[in-house]
This record gives sequence, structure tokens and C-alpha cells, in this order.
Amino acid sequence: MQELINFLFFLIILIPSAIIHEYAHGWMADRLGDPTARYMGRLTLNPKAHVDLWGTILLPLILSIISGGRFIFAYAKPVPYNPYNLRYQKWGPAIVGLAGPLANLLLASAFAVLTRVAMDSNLASFLATIVYANVMLLVFNLVPIPPLDGSKILYAILPDSAQNIKIFLEKYGTFILLFFIFFLFDIISPIINLIYNLLVGI
Repeated sequence: MQELINFLFFLIILIPSAIIHEYAHGWMADRLGDPTARYMGRLTLNPKAHVDLWGTILLPLILSIISGGRFIFAYAKPVPYNPYNLRYQKWGPAIVGLAGPLANLLLASAFAVLTRVAMDSNLASFLATIVYANVMLLVFNLVPIPPLDGSKILYAILPDSAQNIKIFLEKYGTFILLFFIFFLFDIISPIINLIYNLLVGI
């Protein structure tokens, strides 16, 4: 029962964090000249516009069961944007991609400050969980595997002569990502823990 409570508690925190993450993508795309998200009603924090049955509800449940509660991840519906409308053709998609993780960093930093000043241990624990969830979203989404945001940054950095890498990642990205989640997630766990500890002052 306690494991179920912990799962629901973390999921309740993870979902709005993922929604804000996606909103940041749409907001940045809009600032860079692409109004697609706004026209489609996705430039909003209303959960109805962002919750995805698979990514927001079923995926974290399945991951929690398979990993024994070690790994829980959720995502909201990706906010659509047209890269051809962006002000900067080469770096525009990377900037839009980076906006989501930066939103999670800002959230983590804000709640980390509250965690440090919280006098009540239960409140501090709750706030620290919000920090951890957003740090996890920050680091995980920067992994350079499609469809994660890190791939957009990688594509902007890659020279034209390395387009075969992009084609390979776009073709097999989903399979590579699943392999990463189940077998290589421990690679980024130290980074998540390091950033979390730095923010909350542990």
C-alpha cells in the first residue's frame, strides 16, 4: 500500500511538471515566430490539452511495475511546432527543445529554495520530491536520443557531413530510447543526484 501511495504521490508531481515542460516548448516556439501551438489551443497550462493516456498515465505505471519502483517517467502530449516558421532555422529547433528542460530547471531551483527554508520536515520532504522530479525531467530530456529534447540540440551541433547519424537516430530512436531506459538509465542517475543535491544543499 505504501508503495502505491508513493507512486501516486510522485506521479501527481510529475504530471504538472511535464505539462509545464511542454508549455515551455510551445511558448518558446511562439516567441521565435511559430504560432502553431497557440492556434491549436496548446499554449495553455490546462491539463486537458496536454494529458496523454499512454505517456501520462499508462507508461509511468508500467515502468514502475517493471523496474520495481526504481524508475518512473511520464510525459505530456508533445506540443506541435513548425520548424520552418522559426526565426532561426539552424538553431531554432534546438532553442525550442532546450526550453522544456530549462523550465524544469527553473521549477527545481524555485522549490529547492523553498525546501531549504522549510521548517516543517514533512513540507520539506514534499518540496524536495518536486525538486527531484523536475531534475529528473531536466536531465532525462537532455539525453540526445529522439524524440527527447537532447536530440534537437545534437542535430543543431552535428555538421552537415554527419547527417547519417541523424537519419539513423530518427529511424531507430524509439528502440534506442527503450533500451536506454531499461538498461542504461543508471548512467544518468549520478547526474540527477548531483544536481538534486546541489540544489537542496545536501
